[in-house]
Amino acid sequence: MNKKRILYISQEIYPYSPKTTVSNISRYLPQAIQEKGKEIRSFMPKYGNINERRNQLHEVIRLSGMNLIIDDTDHSLIIKVASIQPARMQIYFIDNDDFFQHRETIVDENGLEYQDNDERSIFFTRGVMETVKKLRWIPDVIHCHGWFSALVPLFIKKGYADDPCFKDSKVVYSVYDDAFNNPFHEEIAKKLLFEGIDEAEIKSINERGTMDFENLTKMAIDYSDAVVQGSENINSNISKYITENDIDFIPFNADFDSNVDEIDALYNRLKA
Repeated sequence: MNKKRILYISQEIYPYSPKTTVSNISRYLPQAIQEKGKEIRSFMPKYGNINERRNQLHEVIRLSGMNLIIDDTDHSLIIKVASIQPARMQIYFIDNDDFFQHRETIVDENGLEYQDNDERSIFFTRGVMETVKKLRWIPDVIHCHGWFSALVPLFIKKGYADDPCFKDSKVVYSVYDDAFNNPFHEEIAKKLLFEGIDEAEIKSINERGTMDFENLTKMAIDYSDAVVQGSENINSNISKYITENDIDFIPFNADFDSNVDEIDALYNRLKA
């Protein structure tokens, strides 16, 4: 019997990012799930403040070189990889000169959010999808962590719905208290136009209103097969939205080992 494959798409992963709830879970959950016998892959953005020499990142030439078009502009996709040796885990990094190489994280050195975080998020999402296709690694479950990965459920269920690599994949979205302040650009729906995300879907996205943290999270939930509460306290409107929707849900659990067991059981349910 083949091992179940879990793809982790994370906004940040410790130790490549400072220790936060998102980065900590994104570091230790995949390891724990791997130790339970599943096959895992982890992706995060290659932020400009990640020291490549110290962290021993190197470019994967065979995976790099593709151009992704976002809002009629070409952006080169660069893939890098590093290993967390004690955990026997490889971390794949999505990089690009414009969006990541010369930037900090999702905020600049003064703590201000980048105005093009919407396009950066789209590039990251599509970069992961295209890289996984090149790896020919078909995930059973895709688990997203952090709002920077919130567009993944939409792309999986619509943009890549007919792709052999993703058509049977289930999506889990973890909700955290990692809100951003500046809404996405008002033309975000147009920027999302992509194969399965057609004009009808764009109209539906526009009808959601301003794509702020709350609406972005609600959209991620709508296109997911299950939701996990990753932070003890989350936006009350989002919490209510989860409760009102008939979706497989794991509430916050501060006990890491117990939470891992719950999430592992969720993965098994989704692909039973």
